[in-house]
Amino acid sequence: MTAAGPGQPFEVEIGIGTVRGLRFGRAGGRRVLALHGWLDNAASFVPLAAHLDGLDLVAPDLPGHGLSAHMPVGTDYTFVGAVHQVLDIADALGWERFALLGHSMGAGIASLVAAAIPERIERLVAIEALGALPEPESGTVPRLREAVAASRGQGTRALRVFPDVEAPVRARMRVNGLSEPVARLLVERGVRAVDGGLVWCSDPRLTIPTAVRMTPGQVDALIAGIECPARVIYADPPQPYLPEPDRTRRAGLLPDGELTVISGGHHLHMEQPAEVASVIGDFLLR
Repeated sequence: MTAAGPGQPFEVEIGIGTVRGLRFGRAGGRRVLALHGWLDNAASFVPLAAHLDGLDLVAPDLPGHGLSAHMPVGTDYTFVGAVHQVLDIADALGWERFALLGHSMGAGIASLVAAAIPERIERLVAIEALGALPEPESGTVPRLREAVAASRGQGTRALRVFPDVEAPVRARMRVNGLSEPVARLLVERGVRAVDGGLVWCSDPRLTIPTAVRMTPGQVDALIAGIECPARVIYADPPQPYLPEPDRTRRAGLLPDGELTVISGGHHLHMEQPAEVASVIGDFLLR
């Protein structure tokens, strides 16, 4: 497979079906797999890629997102399952060793990949997440019950139909606090046409609560098991699910890690791409 120009579409076949995405940079550059956040897509990295030179940066729409295939009926979206999907994508690209760049959910998945198969991961950049979201053991049964109930009732929900693209753009701006250009980038890749308007491309099952989460101790062990050099970038103020001082404490568990905090929102890699790129600097090129 030959490298594409800036923001060129690509697709590969993996076990669950076709994975599509965008490829930036040049052939022969440092191989970087960029993993987007929950309910986002490959367009999440369009602003940042413009400020990163010397890379062969591949940003897939993760399964269930954007233009990629959805998981088969009867299966679940899990972080562990996503580890295999990421490795399947790398295998389809012919990449034995590569770096990982992740935002939010994508940073969590990248953390698991880096811990699970250290011999293949050269470097890790994690933006606005590290490891997995922890939960005390006391939350196990309530979470499982909520997930099963939501899953069993999923088939009765009708997809929301938007009359035009402006409506979902406004929805993303409102829900995620995004500027209009950033929201539009994500939405234009994240909707499809149906009778009467547009619906989200993403699999509705992605909104089902995770059935089982790691305990805090397991998350700590996972992060401590990331062997490659890592650079973590957090936004200030913190997200409610990623509070201080715990998020900084967890970054300190990395055997070879650096942490930078930037004033901004959760999608700071899109809203402030030049600033985020300056923090990444030549880290991915070393």
